[in-house]
Amino acid sequence: MPSADSPKKFLVLRFSSIGDIVMTTPVVRCLKQQVPGAVVHFATKNQYRFLVESNPYVDKVFGLGESIPDLARELDAEGYDAVIDLHNNLRTWRLGRAMQPVPTYRFDKLNLKKYLLTAFKINVMPVGIHASDRFLATVERFGVKNDGLGQDFFIPPADEVSPDALPETHRRGYVAYAIGAQQATRQLPLPKMIELCGKIRRPLVLLGGKVDEANAEGIVEALNNPLIFNAVGKFNFNQSASLIRQAQLVYAHDTGLAHVAAALKKRVVFILGNTVIPFGMYPYATEKVVWEVNGLWCRPCSKIGYDRCPLRHHRCMNDQKLDVAAMERKTGW
Repeated sequence: MPSADSPKKFLVLRFSSIGDIVMTTPVVRCLKQQVPGAVVHFATKNQYRFLVESNPYVDKVFGLGESIPDLARELDAEGYDAVIDLHNNLRTWRLGRAMQPVPTYRFDKLNLKKYLLTAFKINVMPVGIHASDRFLATVERFGVKNDGLGQDFFIPPADEVSPDALPETHRRGYVAYAIGAQQATRQLPLPKMIELCGKIRRPLVLLGGKVDEANAEGIVEALNNPLIFNAVGKFNFNQSASLIRQAQLVYAHDTGLAHVAAALKKRVVFILGNTVIPFGMYPYATEKVVWEVNGLWCRPCSKIGYDRCPLRHHRCMNDQKLDVAAMERKTGW
């Protein structure tokens, strides 16, 4: 247990991205609940503040805009006992140098091990250890332990979507498919998305952002299926999360909504392209099925992804079997 003179006021740093911020939520919950008197602040990029502002375990949120020195001055005024750097990149190091000295504890990104895996296919990554568990290891020195409750995602009441906003065909249950991903190599190409949606025989809600609208329209046009409701670009992120929470099952690429689905304890079919499970970033503490193409010498090609396959074949997605019927028989989903 923490001693009486243990740190009480913590600043957690994670500037991006959506999935990674969701994966840090066990840290803030466990700090808040397990360190007596803990005050937990969180700093992230301004565009991601909405992911943290409704979290009851976070006492105050700071946003990074264009100026690291401006943010440093705001943070200095708070008088932190410890900084928990869960990003550990150039920006967080620059922020640390701009702030008054505070004991800082940094997340081990395992970059060398990831490089060995992507460049030489030498896998020395920790076996079976999720990124959320590695985030939690950063705060073990404060007596914090994994409470086993998984990740959190809190939807503001104003963003809860009523079933009445959906077609009548979907109000008694549906499957959701998050069609996007930050990089193209992490998502199915449009013909494979169409194939997958054609195999799903239940009411289906397509989810994604404005950048995914063309693919969503392509799916709808190709299938002309009244059981497909195109919600892509029509709801904000929290509203999309509300639709995820109401879904019976979620299909998702390696993207932020997949981690939101896990935080909301949904069953997830996780469709992996160029990324792999050993990176430790997959649906956490929830039921999941992983679809991936094993045995490709080129996979993983990157720990993040590319706008197009470096070898132009994109076999990690084009060779996906997409066997919906077999998955449903095996899992009973």
